[in-house]
Amino acid sequence: MTTKFETIEVSPLSPALGGTISGVDIAAGVSDEQFAEIRQAFIDYSVIFFRDQQITPDQHIEFARRWGEINVNRFFQAVESHPIIAEVRKEADQKANIGAEWHTDHSYDEVPAMGSILYAREVPTVGGDTLFASMYAAYDALSDGLKQMLSTMNAEHSSRHVFGEVAYGDRDLDDLGSRLGNTDAATQDSIHPVIIRHPLSGRPALYVNGDFTVKFENWTQEESQPLLDYLYAHARQNEFTCRFHWQQGSMAIWDNRATHHCALNDYHGERRLMHRITIDGVGLQAAAA
Repeated sequence: MTTKFETIEVSPLSPALGGTISGVDIAAGVSDEQFAEIRQAFIDYSVIFFRDQQITPDQHIEFARRWGEINVNRFFQAVESHPIIAEVRKEADQKANIGAEWHTDHSYDEVPAMGSILYAREVPTVGGDTLFASMYAAYDALSDGLKQMLSTMNAEHSSRHVFGEVAYGDRDLDDLGSRLGNTDAATQDSIHPVIIRHPLSGRPALYVNGDFTVKFENWTQEESQPLLDYLYAHARQNEFTCRFHWQQGSMAIWDNRATHHCALNDYHGERRLMHRITIDGVGLQAAAA
């Protein structure tokens, strides 16, 4: 992370990943030069953060379109006035939050999303932080033998068991009914390399996650689960992570190909409302390719 910036300042949040950017006012407009540096910081830090951004939904959408095509979420409740924006919401009387387990978004799609732009509209007085973990660091810390084996493997991902009808039968999701839905649309299945070459940085990264990865290709689920569980535990080691404390007006932009994230559910009795826009990505290639 040695890029020198002229139009922004970046303060690292941890050695592994994460940078807080200052010197940007999204509502006032972002020049092409400044946006190019923000994009480079995204590549360098995998997840970037902004504070004190007072933006409208229209400005959120306008900024998101600078990054690429918007991927409209199939399963989240949309903002009524702006259906292109998804709500990530927990009311004061609700128990479950969205995104409580370590995961990466949209790995079930054949072309996974590049990343998400999450904006804080209402936050609890205490709690509600989000944790991020670097899949570059997770890969780098694997043994040479495990790297070699995983580099030849693919994994199967699916949306069915998380957003499909079976999810509501197997888990206590009663109070998520007003926030998640469209279960009939949960038909996505995909196969991706276990070790990808990141399409922007060129670095190898671990690409399996606890929410959406089902098993390794040509392995049974029973054979796959012990190794998957090991990789999930390995990937969320403290030294690979950073933690972001939200304030009203905060924004995070994370790279789904290089990170996992986890939303802490430690603010019962208070409301938390976030607006999320997801950006289309590109097909993923194996690092060994």
